Amino acid sequence: MAIYYHEISRAKLQDRRRLSGFLKEKIEELKPGIKKAEISFVFCDDAYLLEINRQYLDHDTYTDIITFDLSEDPAYLQSEIYISTERVAENAGKFGISYNQELHRVIFHGVLHLCGLGDKTAKEKKAMRAAEEQWMNHFFTTA
Repeated sequence: MAIYYHEISRAKLQDRRRLSGFLKEKIEELKPGIKKAEISFVFCDDAYLLEINRQYLDHDTYTDIITFDLSEDPAYLQSEIYISTERVAENAGKFGISYNQELHRVIFHGVLHLCGLGDKTAKEKKAMRAAEEQWMNHFFTTA
């Protein structure tokens, strides 16, 4: 399983090796049939992610994350996850949490989508938030 981090905008993401190990463990738990996985995180600014949102999703709005599942084989997870560091910083301030916490929550959100969790309905949103919180608690209390 390979996880890559690309910075178009500085992400200030610390301890990438530990994070990658954590994500691999969680993916294996939630998707036990996965034989191989490649996930690329691309950290960018609002303008870059807005253009992706317009071009590929036909949405003309800012967002903090867009997850593309590029998998063609159920045993091979392949994805690109784009994260706006500007949105993360703004949301961290809005929610009264650190940038680092919000960045991890958004990263976990993208991977949870890849593992099958949705967030379209109220029930799905509640399950997504609970899973994010569980991962946050596990990641930050086992440091």
